[in-house]
Amino acid sequence: MIAPLGIIVIAQLLGTSLWFTPNGVAGALMSDWGLSLDQLGYLTSAVQLGFISGTLVIAFSGFADRYRASHVFATSAVLGALCNALFLWSESSFSSALCWRFLTGVSLAGIYPLGMKLVVSWVPNKTGHALGWLVGMLTLGSSLPHAMRGISDGAHWQWVVLGASVFALISAVMIYWLGDGEHLPARAPTMMRGKALQAFKIPAFRAAAIAYFGHCWELYAFWTLVPVIVFSILEEAAWSFSLVPWLSFIIVAVGMPACLIAGLASREWGSAITAYLMLLSSGVICLIWPFVAQGPIILVLIVLLLWGMTVIADSAQYSALAAASCPKEYLGSALALMNSIGFLMTVFSITLTTVLYAYIGDYVAWLMLAGPLVGLWVMKELLQSDPTR
Repeated sequence: MIAPLGIIVIAQLLGTSLWFTPNGVAGALMSDWGLSLDQLGYLTSAVQLGFISGTLVIAFSGFADRYRASHVFATSAVLGALCNALFLWSESSFSSALCWRFLTGVSLAGIYPLGMKLVVSWVPNKTGHALGWLVGMLTLGSSLPHAMRGISDGAHWQWVVLGASVFALISAVMIYWLGDGEHLPARAPTMMRGKALQAFKIPAFRAAAIAYFGHCWELYAFWTLVPVIVFSILEEAAWSFSLVPWLSFIIVAVGMPACLIAGLASREWGSAITAYLMLLSSGVICLIWPFVAQGPIILVLIVLLLWGMTVIADSAQYSALAAASCPKEYLGSALALMNSIGFLMTVFSITLTTVLYAYIGDYVAWLMLAGPLVGLWVMKELLQSDPTR
């Protein structure tokens, strides 16, 4: 029998495959629908805005702490699968495409934060390690559309989108069958409206949240631009463009084992120092990228792989730090609000980098660098008093 943590992380993998379906089929989608790079960025930003809206509702209504996390997750996965599939009928209306991607993002708000709460409910000890698995599967799930596109090379890209919807339906069944763990209350006695804001009065939670916001600024801009950067690199080296989806998949998916390694490291070092080292590493890559990108293609790809590892490896540790310092009765709402603000950062960073990429090229990495710099600044407090140790 698969352990509860295994079921949750596999369901997270399948459910979050909805997140980047347009990016996974970016080339074919832009060709068939006549979209520009700016419009591709808007589709990604629409998902982020939907996620933000959904998590705000969850956070301020107390919804995540009033109802069973497994039921919210399963319902959200079904709705996300439906909205993702309906995106296919939006070819003649870009505003309709934006609408369906927005609603997909709203649905994801019931998958990602509730997945974290489910992990805490089943595995209350060594949260950094357990959440490392969860975020690792989020990473692999986000990369799945690239792999599905590579596998289906020559087939219609619409099958990749529908495949993600099927994965989400499977994740709904898995989590509904599993249910909630016994280490958190099944539901709060009241709706706990507004309690999420109380968490930000706790210094350790506030520091973890702000570091997470800086992390998000870099992460999703990077993930959005990966296929564009890879295409540019292959074009310069005169390599086959059929490698774009596979290289994009590898660069994003390599973050999954990095999350697991960071989770193991957090058991020895604590979440704060683990997150700090990863954020520092990705920040250094942001700084040097405009110069590295002009080098030999093998070196460029190696650095991209390192970037793909370090840009996500710290993500789970911020959630672990936040969970360790937040009262459990409104943990779901507090994590949802933290996610919401973090993903609001991604809307600005994605829009800024996709719009300016055509003008400044690889120097967009310096725009991403703002996130790690903010995160490193606030992490100093957590290094001195790590609540996960």
